[in-house]
Order: sequence, then structure tokens, then C-alpha cells
Amino acid sequence: MKKITLVTLSILSSIFFSCEAQVKPNDIPIQEEVKNYTLQTVASDIAIPWGMTWLPDGTMLVTEKSGVLYQIKNGTKTEIKNVPKVYSRGQGGLLDIVLHPNYAKNGWLYMTYASSEGEGEGGNTKLIRAKLLDGSLTQIESLYKATPNTTKGQHFGSRIAFDTDGYLYFSVGERGNHFVNPQDIKRDGGKIYRLNDDGTIPKDNPFVGQAGAKEAIYTFGNRNPQGMAKNPITGAIWAHEHGPQGGDEINIIKKGANYGWPVVTYGIDYDGTTISKEKEKPGIEKPIYYWLPSIAPSGMAFVTSDRYPDWKGHLLVGSLKFQYLELVKLKSDEVIGRQKIATDIGRVRNVAQGPDGYIYIAVEGKGILKIIPN
Repeated sequence: MKKITLVTLSILSSIFFSCEAQVKPNDIPIQEEVKNYTLQTVASDIAIPWGMTWLPDGTMLVTEKSGVLYQIKNGTKTEIKNVPKVYSRGQGGLLDIVLHPNYAKNGWLYMTYASSEGEGEGGNTKLIRAKLLDGSLTQIESLYKATPNTTKGQHFGSRIAFDTDGYLYFSVGERGNHFVNPQDIKRDGGKIYRLNDDGTIPKDNPFVGQAGAKEAIYTFGNRNPQGMAKNPITGAIWAHEHGPQGGDEINIIKKGANYGWPVVTYGIDYDGTTISKEKEKPGIEKPIYYWLPSIAPSGMAFVTSDRYPDWKGHLLVGSLKFQYLELVKLKSDEVIGRQKIATDIGRVRNVAQGPDGYIYIAVEGKGILKIIPN
């Protein structure tokens, strides 16, 4: 028993020091927060709030990872009926939710979740659309289901975003098979996909017509993107993704681009071993910023509201690991500053700007909080 204990301590020590040794040269230091706001609880007692969006009347819809879809109005939280059964394991469950850009006319909402549908044990990420009627989902349509199923509990993705032209983007993590899925366009996983709003594949997707390719793929070499948003100025889709131990990235999504995982990475494996010695390589898209050590980013939103003059034009990213919201200050597509917001608030799972111009954050074990400037 004593020998086992010593070995265990040795391993833990090795991991600790390898993490501590991760230093990014010439990094942008993060500034401590300037607390010029208060936090108001909008909805409480939500274990792992994941996705959130707003109906035209201001009602919030919030997904909870275990499989519950909440409707929140005037402080009252009710469950939406007829939500598909989710495969709840590890990081998998009920994930993102967004409205169609023309929701007021067509009533379509879109959701991603871990599903056990199809052959094989376990699950994988699925995209659906549905309509909401009298507190229940109706007209549910399956748009995409990643394969194969696996019982691994990690890296399902998954965020959804629409671009200016009405194309739908969604992410699927590499499902723990990092040496198999991300670099292979004939396999799902480790990709960002682009579809028409009805689930059909755009004719100009980069791999349309290539033998055996998953034609819905738009980018590959992604690890586990859990933040995605349209840049309100350029219209480009931005995404961030979890690195391993170190090397979380912010990327601008480009047609057919390879984002490198696991051929190129700024991080190391969780046991301190090397995944790849390459940090850059021809043909691999470079991130516009990477974190070292990892912050475990989750959720992502551009600030356009006049309610936050010091934040307007910049990017908000949640940190699961360090339990704060990070303001990523931008000059065009360049990161020029970083600042903490809501320090020690808890594991921030998502961040979004509401139609009322306020910023809302989803915090594990707490619920939805609203940031009100002083």
C-alpha cells in the first residue's frame, strides 16, 4: 500500500509540475476585474445549464444537460414537454439551443444533444429542429446524427450558430478518438459542420463530391468546440475549443480549413506526455489566440450592447476551470487585452447577450444570472 501511495504521489506531482511549467511566451496578462456591476438571479436551481436563447416575447429557453428544457418567464421556470430522450453520460446530454433567424415567421428552433440513436452502444451528437406549441415540442425533425456511437463520455461539442446568409453551423467534438476522427473527413467527430436550415447540404460545402466524405463537414481538425458566435461586424463565424492540458484556442472558421488537432497543438496530454511537438505546420490554420494554461472555455458572445460601453465590440468567454467570465478585448481580429469578470462565480457554462441588451451567464449549480451595470 505504501508503494502504491508513493507511486500515486509521484504521478500527481509530475502532472502538477508539468501544468505549472506551461508558460506562454509574451502572453497578454489578464487584468483583475473592475466590479462596476451587480448580478441578478434570473433562474435558480439548474444543475448544468448549457444552452440559452430567447423567444420574441422575451421568454428564455434554457437547456439543462440531464435532458430538461426550461421555459423561464417573469422568474417562473417551467419544463417544456416532449423533449427527445438524451444520452446523458460524461459531457453528453442536452446541449445547445438557438432560434432560426426568421423564427417570428417560421417558428423553427434548433437543438443539439447526445443521442443513442443508431447502431452501436453509447451515443453521439445529434442536431434536430422543432416547433414550440403550448409548452411542448412538436414537428421534431432529425437534421444530422454523428456516427458511430461510442460509450466514451467526452467531447460531444456542441454549439450552433447561423451566419448572415442563413447557413447553420454546429460542432461535434472528436469523442475521445483524437488519433482517429479529427483528420479524417470520411468520419464524424472533431469537425464543424454547415447545413441549410432544413438540414440539406449546401452545394458549395468544401467536400461535396469527394468519395466517402461527410459532405456536411465545413472544417476539420477540431478537438471539442464549445463556443461559437457570429462576429457582428465581419459576419464570420468564430469558435473556441478545448485544448488538452494547455492550448485552448479561438479560431475564425474558414471553408475547408484544418485546425490541426492532434497533428498540431499548444498543449500536452493530461499525464504530462507529448501529443505533438508541432505548434505550427503548413496547411494548418493558426488560432487568433490560445490560452496556456487552459481555462476550459465554454460559451462565447460578442458584446454589441450600449449597456456596457467598456465591453462593447469585444468578446466574452466563460471559464469552467477558473470559474470566471473572461473579457477578450479585440482590435479587429487581434486579441489585445484580457480581463476577469464575475471572479469566482462558479463554473461558467455559457454566456449570451439577450434581446434586452443585458449579458446573461449560465453557471453550474446556480442557474442563469444577469449582469446589471451600475
